[in-house]
Amino acid sequence: MFYIQIDVRIQIKAGFGGFIMAFNFDELIDRKNTDSIKYDLIDRLGMPKDTLPLWVADMDFKAPDCVINELVEKSRHGIFGYSESGEDYFEALDSWFRKRHGWQIHESWLVETAGVVNAVATAIRALTEKGDFVLIQQPVYHPFAESIRLNDRRLSVNELIYENGRYSIDFADFEEKIINDKVKLFILCSPHNPVGRVWTRDELIKMGDICLRHGVIVLSDEIHMDFIYSGNRHHVFSSLRPEYEDISIICTAPSKTFNLAGLHISNIFIADETMRETFKREISRSGFSQLGIMGMIACRAAYEGGGQWLDELMVYLGKNLEFLRGFIKEKLPEVRLVEPEGSYLVWLDFKALGLSQEELDDLIVQKAHLWLNSGTIFGSGGEGFQRLNIACPQKTLEAALVRLETAIKSLR
Repeated sequence: MFYIQIDVRIQIKAGFGGFIMAFNFDELIDRKNTDSIKYDLIDRLGMPKDTLPLWVADMDFKAPDCVINELVEKSRHGIFGYSESGEDYFEALDSWFRKRHGWQIHESWLVETAGVVNAVATAIRALTEKGDFVLIQQPVYHPFAESIRLNDRRLSVNELIYENGRYSIDFADFEEKIINDKVKLFILCSPHNPVGRVWTRDELIKMGDICLRHGVIVLSDEIHMDFIYSGNRHHVFSSLRPEYEDISIICTAPSKTFNLAGLHISNIFIADETMRETFKREISRSGFSQLGIMGMIACRAAYEGGGQWLDELMVYLGKNLEFLRGFIKEKLPEVRLVEPEGSYLVWLDFKALGLSQEELDDLIVQKAHLWLNSGTIFGSGGEGFQRLNIACPQKTLEAALVRLETAIKSLR
């Protein structure tokens, strides 16, 4: 096993903030009337018409040219029949994960699904029984809890500890919940959405060893693995110890990394043959067979040619984060930034305002005319928080923060 550190700070020379950018992330792209849930649901939900949406986890940036060009070429070919990925598809994945994350995958491990949430629900049905407890760490990505409940399983929650503006894991409670609830499946969010933690090697091993001791399967959602800020390192869970491969389902996708969510493509890796076949049978029971051809083409093209685009994107997101940090410090002292270690989704603490969650949500929507994610949708521990998407042109981010500043000033 090996690891190559990609330091975007030294790969691009002077221009934007000291760098020459080959890609224009400042471009303001009109997404209205494009069937975008981020923009076109504003009117349908009766929100203020000038609402600025920074909620759902897609980006306001065009996908890399290498992806667009491949999709255009396929469109011109004009035949969109049943398709299956080939050797070049796996090679693109293998090269990306080895070079970016030091992770050696095997082709036999790969199961393609229509998305990570789809894979989560499939794993719940395949590997647990109705009435079983499934463990999650709230506040966390809300479809986890929804998938557990909708599939008639029960929720076991190891709530994260929030102290001094940072989140950590209560390991004693983690093991206690596994024992008391007879947990069979743990859904790990790594990097964590929405609190922005990139779990350390030690933290992951502590959780992994507990799961090994009690025969718990770990489904690790690593969809944000490519968004890691300087000073942090992502560890693929199953790669940390050989024993972890036998209990792991590793969920990956190009959708967040390259803004391809609407193409519904994810790559799930399951080393254990028995567990993999059980998972695949559940997929077959749902009636799903092949992926859509455009998703496969986009995924391969992105992993083959999108590296520089991602490196520059990380520079841009770093500048957005720096801008957000400075704005909060200077103009929004009541708001606390939970410093993200990864992801372009930022977790903001509004507790100092002394508002109920209902009052806070009203402030955001009705006074600031912003659409963020209310903290309560992420479960226990989410009260008093909002999730903000910074993957947008900096002018958009600035406009949102000015609105927020004006709204909060109205309370004083």
